[in-house]
Amino acid sequence: MRTGVWLVGARGSVAVTSIVGAVALRAGLTEPVGCVTEHPRLRSDALPGYGDLVFGGHDVVNTALVKRAEALAAAGVVPARLVAALHSELSAVDDDVRQMPPGDTAEAVAARLCADMDTFRQKHALDRVVVVNVASTEPAIVAQSAHKSLTALQRAMALPDFALPASSIAAYAAFSAGCAYVDFTPSTGARLPALHELATANRLPYAGHDGKTGETLVKSVLAPMFAMRRLQATSWSGINLLGGGDGATLAEPAANAAKSASKQRVLGETLGYVPDGNTRIEYVPGLGDFKTAWDLVTFNGFLGTAMRMEFTWHGCDSALAAPLVLDLARLTAAAHRNGRVGPLPELAFFFKDPLGATDHGLAAQFDTLAEFTASLT
Repeated sequence: MRTGVWLVGARGSVAVTSIVGAVALRAGLTEPVGCVTEHPRLRSDALPGYGDLVFGGHDVVNTALVKRAEALAAAGVVPARLVAALHSELSAVDDDVRQMPPGDTAEAVAARLCADMDTFRQKHALDRVVVVNVASTEPAIVAQSAHKSLTALQRAMALPDFALPASSIAAYAAFSAGCAYVDFTPSTGARLPALHELATANRLPYAGHDGKTGETLVKSVLAPMFAMRRLQATSWSGINLLGGGDGATLAEPAANAAKSASKQRVLGETLGYVPDGNTRIEYVPGLGDFKTAWDLVTFNGFLGTAMRMEFTWHGCDSALAAPLVLDLARLTAAAHRNGRVGPLPELAFFFKDPLGATDHGLAAQFDTLAEFTASLT
């Protein structure tokens, strides 16, 4: 199943790492470490192979993919030997990365995006295209009446003073072009009633949101432990220090607030209550593409005995996220082929704030994912 992966934010660190990884896997130059779909319970012939994935996308910058990959190699994110070996393949992908188009209205921008996606599909004779948003985090939006129905949204999108988040314009374009959509960010994306209506009308699946790669991944393992062990978490505080483009974006207060809310939500929904404390995100340019998270948990045991635990997570966000992007593209394409429509709660394993999911424990989410994958044909 030849599958297009159209990346919104195609020249960003996560996107470029995903492209380098997929091309390296296709060439047999690396192993699929970190790819969840390589787990024995998830391997399936229903999923497109890594060699079936064709990449393209949009970005606001025009730095060549090879240059971006070389910069990531210099930062220790991807091996320099792979970038050197895959120079021509990366240059070929670069031909299918488009500058984010301008437009006087959201309608005009969406039409340009949609046309680029259609051209990409036809050029490579693709069976399906999955649009994956890996662009910078947007601030949370204020709900408007125009978001409630497709007719109202389309009418508003034609007006020059109507502001629609870039992630939602991308989702609108994807659904209009007959593409499935995945939001790997905490941005609004497809989470508008009007866009759900469009996806349903065009018989398309979508998934999201906010990829679970670091501190929240650990929380989704530890929080069920406290709940099952009947230990009362009295406070849970964390601080995230990160550099790179994502860190710079999250230095902006509104984007920071949207990300922090997404990261903290798993606790209340897993524990059944919200402990004291919060999650802070701070930009540390010197960390580059790496991040460090430190969490402190205080809890009470039998007879009210006070105890505490703490953990530190130091990782490379792009290297953690990239294999999940490949997993999600493969799974969502297979779901599309199997006739799934609307949100895919079975993919909750991958997200901090998953659409339609009720269980945030990682083990339970993995079981659901395995059952879902086994059902695909």
